[in-house]
Amino acid sequence: MNKEAAQKRLEELYEQIENHNYHYFVLDDPLISDQEYDALMQELIKLEEQFPELKKPNSPSERVGGEPLPYFEKVEHEIPMLSLANAFSEQDLRDFDRRVRQGLAPGEEVEYVCELKIDGLAVSLRYENGQFVRGATRGDGTTGEDITQNLKTIRSIPLRLKEPVDLEVRGEAYMPKAEFERINKLRAEQGLELFANPRNAAAGSLRQLDPKIAAERKLDIFLYGIAQIKGINVESHSEGLAVLERLGLKTNKERTIVKTVEDMLDFIQHWTENRAKLPYEIDGIVIKVNRYDQQQKLGATAKSPRWAIAYKFPAEEAVTILKGIEVNVGRTGAVTPTALLEPVTLAGTIVKRASLHNEDLIHEKDIRIGDHVVVKKAGDIIPEVVRSLKEKRTGAEQVYHMPESCPECGSELVRLDGEVAVRCINPQCPAQIKEGLIHFVSRQAMNIEGLGERIINQLYEHGLIRDVADLYYLTKADLLPLERMGEKSVENLLKAINNSKQNSLEKLLFGLGIRFVGAKAAKLLAQHFETMDRLMQATQDELEAIDEIGPKMAQSIVEYFAKPEVHETINRLKQAGVNMTYKGPKPVQAEENESPFAGKTIVLTGKLEQMTREEAKEKLEALGAKVTGSVSKNTDLVIAGAKAGSKLEKAKQLNIEVIDEAELMKRLGM
Repeated sequence: MNKEAAQKRLEELYEQIENHNYHYFVLDDPLISDQEYDALMQELIKLEEQFPELKKPNSPSERVGGEPLPYFEKVEHEIPMLSLANAFSEQDLRDFDRRVRQGLAPGEEVEYVCELKIDGLAVSLRYENGQFVRGATRGDGTTGEDITQNLKTIRSIPLRLKEPVDLEVRGEAYMPKAEFERINKLRAEQGLELFANPRNAAAGSLRQLDPKIAAERKLDIFLYGIAQIKGINVESHSEGLAVLERLGLKTNKERTIVKTVEDMLDFIQHWTENRAKLPYEIDGIVIKVNRYDQQQKLGATAKSPRWAIAYKFPAEEAVTILKGIEVNVGRTGAVTPTALLEPVTLAGTIVKRASLHNEDLIHEKDIRIGDHVVVKKAGDIIPEVVRSLKEKRTGAEQVYHMPESCPECGSELVRLDGEVAVRCINPQCPAQIKEGLIHFVSRQAMNIEGLGERIINQLYEHGLIRDVADLYYLTKADLLPLERMGEKSVENLLKAINNSKQNSLEKLLFGLGIRFVGAKAAKLLAQHFETMDRLMQATQDELEAIDEIGPKMAQSIVEYFAKPEVHETINRLKQAGVNMTYKGPKPVQAEENESPFAGKTIVLTGKLEQMTREEAKEKLEALGAKVTGSVSKNTDLVIAGAKAGSKLEKAKQLNIEVIDEAELMKRLGM
């Protein structure tokens, strides 16, 4: 076959295979047998191997998984992926309905779309000219991870839409119940740890650096909302879902339009009773105002839209036997009791452990070892022991007392005045050291990619690390002998550790784990003192003079930096080249602030070219501005980058001043 004939045949195969994928995975209406489909795919792969220059980026052969990735690139969402506020009762729904109607014109009619809340991983898909170009996780709502190669393995995601439109669509990737059972059966046979539930299995699959692993797990997706679309006018959520279906995207058919809370409750009741019959897990019902113009009027808070709410199903409860209680030591030395249970199925997963919080709560609830206990999952996520069933006692049950010594290091445990927690106060306790190291490398702290709990434990057990400074003295020779650490993995890890040296001071402060100092307080301290040396010399009075730093936190900071071992750690970090200064913008005092942004409420929208939105936010806040996530009548200024969407339109409707990035840079003096 010559090149011209091969190109023609490849185009035919692309169209045929994608059409068969659509009928099989979206419509559940296969047109050919599995053997015939496999034959088409094999023909495609052979042709692409013979003529590699003809292969297109969105070839159906990409669905079998490409080459492993070294890491996931960060993706900034042009339109934030907000989370939904929760409702747990009929009253919560009535309050939501009341707030919606109060936010609209008097007497304005409202209709809602009720949908199933799929229990999976929220993702965003971007199409340009009808071609799938990027898929990302929700992340923190503003920044996610690029998982395009893994999403291409989901056969119900079209690589080409039926129309050449520009579109960003949001959805929920999930693992069907049958696939979850298949994978767990296989893992059990291989002696591997079982997945806790389909949601975790889906999330874990999509965050595999090797796309072939994701391809082996038959994930699926439901698309539930349009973030941006060009060339097609859409006026309501229900109309948007119909457009998605027309373009070849998979939506969930189990939805309805209602006008009253009573109708919402009927829909909720139906699926509360019938959720177990579905081939996938759901954990609630999502209720959205249907009309887009009404959604825009209602706006959003920094965290969630005001026009939608998620009704969460009541926590499922189960009865089992409390076999024992073990304690775990956290990074602050707090010793937390955990219930060891006779395995029981709860909300679709097998539960063997549950939280008991603290000793006081155990005695208050009169929970004893050997008791029949009621267990529930708070929010369908965290198992906890609710109560004991005293009527089932035989007399053999045992009252529990916390140990007097630390289970990790043997030091005496103490209970500080005014606290419910029992603590190990030995700074050399192995459990505290390991938990502190895990905290230090976490995303909000030093953000060392690839350095997770498993590797931290290995490094500690091999005697390679004893404090955070040791991380910066690791060598290739140290890491290569570790389990599952190849040449490339070691190079990537050392590079990530080296890159973290350039972090601004607040990241390091938060990572050190000073008691009561969270991420926000760490930034305030870094902005105020600018260098580690100045902060270490600060008195309690100087610290308390800072807005939002109270006596308790100030005392904790002074006591922390008074320890000789802390000085030694800081000095070793300095010698390793770890940055000890604040790199962000320093807030200008109000009386000195002559900035044009001082006191203004500002919204950033669209993509900026000269800096990220987070960088722009920091600069504006340092100049006295308040940066929010949604446009309202209280907004003073909107800064619109490329591809600005609904926020720009709303700003124009409300006659709010809008400037572009060039004007922003000019006003910033950059």
